[in-house]
Amino acid sequence: MKTYDVVIVGGGVVGSAAAYYLKKNGFTGTIAIVEKDTTWQFGCTGRSAGGLRQQFSTPENIALSLFGLKLVRNLKQEFGPEADVGFKEQGYLILASDSGMPILEENHAVQMANGADNVLLYGDDLSQRFPWLVADGLAGGCFGLAGEGWMDPYSMMGLMRKAAIAQGVQLIQGEVTGVSRDGNRITGVTLADGEKISCGTIVNAAGTGAGALAALAGIELPVGPRKRYVYVFDCPAATEALHKGPLTVQPNGVWFRPEGRNFICGVSPEEHDEPTVFDWEVDYSIFEEQLWPVLAERVPLFEAIKVISSWTGHYDYNALDQNGIIGAHPEVGNLIFANGFSGHGFQQGPAAGNAVSELIMHGAYRTIDLNRFGYERIALKEPLFEKNVI
Repeated sequence: MKTYDVVIVGGGVVGSAAAYYLKKNGFTGTIAIVEKDTTWQFGCTGRSAGGLRQQFSTPENIALSLFGLKLVRNLKQEFGPEADVGFKEQGYLILASDSGMPILEENHAVQMANGADNVLLYGDDLSQRFPWLVADGLAGGCFGLAGEGWMDPYSMMGLMRKAAIAQGVQLIQGEVTGVSRDGNRITGVTLADGEKISCGTIVNAAGTGAGALAALAGIELPVGPRKRYVYVFDCPAATEALHKGPLTVQPNGVWFRPEGRNFICGVSPEEHDEPTVFDWEVDYSIFEEQLWPVLAERVPLFEAIKVISSWTGHYDYNALDQNGIIGAHPEVGNLIFANGFSGHGFQQGPAAGNAVSELIMHGAYRTIDLNRFGYERIALKEPLFEKNVI
């Protein structure tokens, strides 16, 4: 039987970051990443839109994303001169109606107090900065001046995973189908092929499978898949200004952003409209009925557009409060969670991985205090809501 000091279940951005930062921060024990899909095609990270923003309402979320921004800014020093994730620092523009403006202003104050660099725009200021935008029905918007944009999630994940493997981390292809528990300790996992692996600490970084993995240990974790569609469309009439524009989020949640010579768009559905079949098929009626009319009304240049491709991704959705769950189980102390980011796991994965490394090595956080994100709130069913879920 193989034995590792740390077994990380899930090799996406969070699991890869946990392994990377354990090594970077000086952990000398043995580490294994167990990942069922080593093509990296179907995990949360590989199908992410790759956004990075500080426009959150929770200070911890802002700090997590700022950690990720620092990594992107220092990418070549961290991973070598060839490291590149194609960061497009074009900002986020989150729009609000009259009813939503007080929340946007409140969020902006929290963001500025916690190190974000953005600005509130009203009326003519909004129209002048973004002349392609119809401001009818808008009270204003919050625009990220620096540190916000998007990048290639596959490349970022790969940089951390490869760096961790280069420092001795073992990558094991396999699906965990069993978790062995002795009282208040996890002793190991069993893979689908029957292989057993023992561990000193287990990190649940299993993405959409996090809830199922926890259940194997007799622990309730309200994290599972939520299906999201991303549509790629061509707009022949698009101006250079529009191509250089931000990721724009309308008051009803419809978002779009430039993607090379094209654009991508999507929307997070209301709870009652959530897809119930978690396959990889795309529902084009959502684009036709829900997205296109809204896009064309806000950006008249989008009246003549054509979908040229699309993809489906799955969020690792925390049904309690849509915020990440990070920290050790209060009773099963060698089980550490890094789950449930509900769509912002890519941008917060590096910081979450670093936090996991600190818990394993020091038993406490040293960089960002994430105690409010611990499992205790899950057990007590006391949500910590994020107001800027996209």
